[in-house]
Amino acid sequence: MERHVLSVLVRNTSGVLSRVSGLFMRRGFNIDSLSVGKTENPDFARMTITLMGGEETLDQFIKQLNKLQEVIKVIKLTPDNSVIRELVLIKVKADAAQRAAINDVAKIFRCKVIDLDTETLTIELTGDDSKISALIKLMEEYGVKEIVRTGLAAIERGSKDIKSYGDYFEEEYVG
Repeated sequence: MERHVLSVLVRNTSGVLSRVSGLFMRRGFNIDSLSVGKTENPDFARMTITLMGGEETLDQFIKQLNKLQEVIKVIKLTPDNSVIRELVLIKVKADAAQRAAINDVAKIFRCKVIDLDTETLTIELTGDDSKISALIKLMEEYGVKEIVRTGLAAIERGSKDIKSYGDYFEEEYVG
């Protein structure tokens, strides 16, 4: 099974997230990650959906997505044509003796220390999956208390944008 990343432009209406996630459930697909947010035009939202499966599974899911009235456009993103990032927050056990060592690792990964108390330290990192996994592995030796990951956010490289695909865009939606 391979990982697929989809960029999905949808109308920003109530219930659209529920309909998309319901589609996963009804069809027995498993969402690896799902992130949603408004775009530069508040009438639209962009979903970045990550799922695992073969090409047949992906094709079936894209066809099902395109049947939803709120879906404007679905694009499959690949590592060579897109920028893919994720945010992670990691709360690590950190007594006074461990803080300096954890901070050194955080500097190497260009993390930010965003919270500190007498027993823990929380760091923030934005990066690709391999960078985040490497940091988590290193932090495990100090004792990871909690991890929160946002799921992927992705966008195509270069000047092409999702609206330039044109075939689904009526004049009122081009922006």
